[in-house]
Amino acid sequence: ATDYLLKATAEVPEKMYVQVGDPYSDHNCWERPEDMDTLRTAYAIDRAHPGSDVAGETAAALAAASIVFRKRDPGYSSRLLNRAIKVFEFADNYRGAYSSSLTKAVCPFYCDVNGYQDELLWGAAWLHKATRRREYREYIVRNEVILRAGDTINEFGWDNKHAGINVLISKEVLMGRANDLRNFNINAEGFICSILPGVAHPNVQYSPGGLIFKAGGSNMQHVTSLSFLLLAYSNYLSHANHQVPCGGVSASPALLKQLAKRQVDYILGDNPLGMSYMVGYGPRYPQRIHHRASSLPSVRTHPAHIGCKAGSRYFMSPNPNPNVLVGAVVGGPNVSDAFPDSRPFFQESEPTTYINAPLVGLLAYFSTHH
Repeated sequence: ATDYLLKATAEVPEKMYVQVGDPYSDHNCWERPEDMDTLRTAYAIDRAHPGSDVAGETAAALAAASIVFRKRDPGYSSRLLNRAIKVFEFADNYRGAYSSSLTKAVCPFYCDVNGYQDELLWGAAWLHKATRRREYREYIVRNEVILRAGDTINEFGWDNKHAGINVLISKEVLMGRANDLRNFNINAEGFICSILPGVAHPNVQYSPGGLIFKAGGSNMQHVTSLSFLLLAYSNYLSHANHQVPCGGVSASPALLKQLAKRQVDYILGDNPLGMSYMVGYGPRYPQRIHHRASSLPSVRTHPAHIGCKAGSRYFMSPNPNPNVLVGAVVGGPNVSDAFPDSRPFFQESEPTTYINAPLVGLLAYFSTHH
């Protein structure tokens, strides 16, 4: 993934590639990757067409990955970090949302709905963690209000970074190193309290079976990303010997871990339907996921070309997908724990990388801390 981001940013600060392909023609076809014949147009942001959101997020990813590779591959790690610094400069100096610059190409499917400001803070927060340079810390303090750090504090996903920013920066505060960042900690604790079951909050519900539920599509993205933050924050609390006061309740590190683990267990099959929402895991899992390559016959069994619209019959078929996409987690059940195992119900049956990614972090922790 980081190799791809290095290629996409090879021309920064002049240019950064942000998307390949036309979303309308791609969504219009149900065909295998081997048969794809839609446009592969490459779209870029540059100084005249800024995209602080996608550039800021890329800077954050490169900086975070540089920490991961630091011991194992120091040369690669410093390459990632140097690029992160350049990409962040580009994001900050040429401000704007990529969906304002590339509206026709990226909207309505991948529109930046909540602005680019959060991604600038997110990029700075990861660069500060990776470099410990004072300039990034000062940037965060200076831009806290301008870049709206206190907005939508219980959202975290591909579009909205607010809860993640507040949790990440809180670590400094909890370790007693950063009183001038106190507001981020207040936001993070507000976020934690808003997720606790039994605390009435308009943005987060629980299904009868105990699954976190937020309105909008692909609910599992919220389950995995918010659970990941609960787990990360509980670890910070443990180190700081601290609890979160939430009205009459006190949220201990153990309570937050238990809540995150409950969500993971639900995903893996401990739920009213006895259904694992990870494909290929457990005795019962989704059979008709909204995924082209999984639902169409493989090239080995069907060597002939299957055209753009010729795949529709496989899309509408009641049969299970012939190719099992092991490990993919789908959008999941609705607020009453019901799940239509059917391709056209894409909000429930489509797997995404942004559902799986936070789950990997959760599984890594729980596999080593039984």
